[in-house]
Amino acid sequence: MSPHPDVHVAAPARTPAPAGRRTALALLCTAQFMLVLDVTVVNVALPAVAADLHLGRTALTWVVTAYTLCFGGLMLLGGRLADALGARRVLLAGLALFTAASLLCGLAPHATLLIGGRIAQGVGAALLSPAALALVTTLFHGPERPRALGIWAAVGGTGSAVGVLLGGALTDGPGWPWIFFLNVPVGAALLAALPRVLPARAPHPDRLDLPGALLVTAATGSLVYGLIRAGDTGWTSPPALLPLLAAPALYALFLGAEKASAAPLMDPGMLARRPVVAGSLLMLVATGLLISFFFLGSVLLQHVHHLSALRTGLFFLPVAVATALGAHLGSRLVATAGPRVLATAGTTLTALALLPPALLPADAGPWTTLLPCLTVAASGLGAVFVTATTTALGLIAPQEAGLASGIVNTSHELGGSLGVAAVSTVAAPALDGTDPAAFTTAFTLLTTAAALTALLTPLLVPKGTPHLTGGPHAH
Repeated sequence: MSPHPDVHVAAPARTPAPAGRRTALALLCTAQFMLVLDVTVVNVALPAVAADLHLGRTALTWVVTAYTLCFGGLMLLGGRLADALGARRVLLAGLALFTAASLLCGLAPHATLLIGGRIAQGVGAALLSPAALALVTTLFHGPERPRALGIWAAVGGTGSAVGVLLGGALTDGPGWPWIFFLNVPVGAALLAALPRVLPARAPHPDRLDLPGALLVTAATGSLVYGLIRAGDTGWTSPPALLPLLAAPALYALFLGAEKASAAPLMDPGMLARRPVVAGSLLMLVATGLLISFFFLGSVLLQHVHHLSALRTGLFFLPVAVATALGAHLGSRLVATAGPRVLATAGTTLTALALLPPALLPADAGPWTTLLPCLTVAASGLGAVFVTATTTALGLIAPQEAGLASGIVNTSHELGGSLGVAAVSTVAAPALDGTDPAAFTTAFTLLTTAAALTALLTPLLVPKGTPHLTGGPHAH
C-alpha cells in the first residue's frame, strides 16, 4: 500500500551506519507488512466473525470497508502530517494507534466496537504508511535507494498472499480474534525498537488541509454507505439514494477546497492529466475486483461449499500468488509493449476468466471452476496494477510523479472499499442465506466491470512507453 510520497525528503541530520539502515528497513517493512496483511487476513475469517458476533450483511461489509476507507481517505493527510510534524513522530503515533486498535478489534464483543476498532486501525495505517516510506527514502541514497524501495514493494506484494493463509490458519486454530491479537506483540516490539534506529529530524511546520481530508473521506464514506444500504432497502429508497447523491456533491466540495487551500492535499490540476486519470481508474478497478474476489469467495466457499477457514485460505493462496506473478511479468513487458497494450490485455484476460463464475450456478465445483478462473483473472490484474502505476508515473514529467503517486495510491485503498460495498449489495440475498444464485449475479457485475474497463483502456491510456522515476507502487 504505497503512501503519499509527497512528503518532505530532507537529508537526515545523522545518517545511520549501513547495518543500522538495514535494521531500520527491516523494521519499517515489518510495520508495513502488518498494514497490508490486515486487508486480506479478515476476509477468510468473515463467516466466523459473523457467527460469533451475530453480524448481518451490512455490518460484515463494514468490517472490511471501514479499514480501507479510512486508510485510503486519510493517506494524503498522513503524508502532510509526516512533513509538518516529522516522519519519525508520525510513524510512531500511527503504529501505537494501529496496535491499540488491533487489541480492541480482538476483544470486541459486538459489531460497534469491532467496526470502531477497524476505523481506528485505518487511521493508524494512514499515519504509519506514508511516514514509513518517507523514512525509507531519506535513509537510503544513490544506488541503495532503488534496492530499498524494491524490498518495500516486495513486502506489499507478499502481504496479501500471506494474509489469506494466515487468516484461515488462525480462524481454524485459536479463533478469529487472533487475526487482530497477532498485531499486538509485533506492534509493541516495533514501538520499542524503532526509536533506537530511526534518526530524529526537525519537523517542517506547514499548514494542514484538514477540511480537504475530511471532505474526501466523507465523500467516499457516503458513497460506500449508499451502496451498502441499497442492498437492504433498494436503490431508490431515501436511505440509499440520499448518500449516493451526496457523494458527488462532497467530492465537488473537496475539489473546491483544494483549489482554495494554501497547502492542498492534492493539486486539482493533476486530475486534468490524462495519464493520472487513466492510472487512477485502472488502480481503482483492479483493486476493487481483487478484494471483491476474496470477500465473495470467502463467504461462498464456507457457506455454500462448507470449506473450513483454513481450506478457504489455502484455496486463495494460488490466487494471491498469481497476482504477484502477473505483476512480475507485467513489469518486464510494460517497457516494451507499453502500458496501453498491457492494460488492455490484462483487463481482457480478467473479463474472460470471470465468465464461468458469472454463468455457472454458485454450487458448481469450486476446485474445477472458481479456483482456475480466479487464478487466471488475478494474473491479469497483477499486470494491471503495474500498468496503473507506470501510466500515472511514467507518462508524465518526473517532477509531477510525487503528486500523481499520491492520487493513484489513494485510489488503490478506496477501490477496495467501493468494490466490496458494490458486490455486497448485489450479493445481498446470498450473503443473507436466502438466494445463493445472487453469488452468480455478483460475479456477473465483476465480469461486466472488467469488460467495460478493457473497452475503455485503449481510449484512456496514452500511447508511449514509460520513463520510470523511482518510487514504485508498494502493494
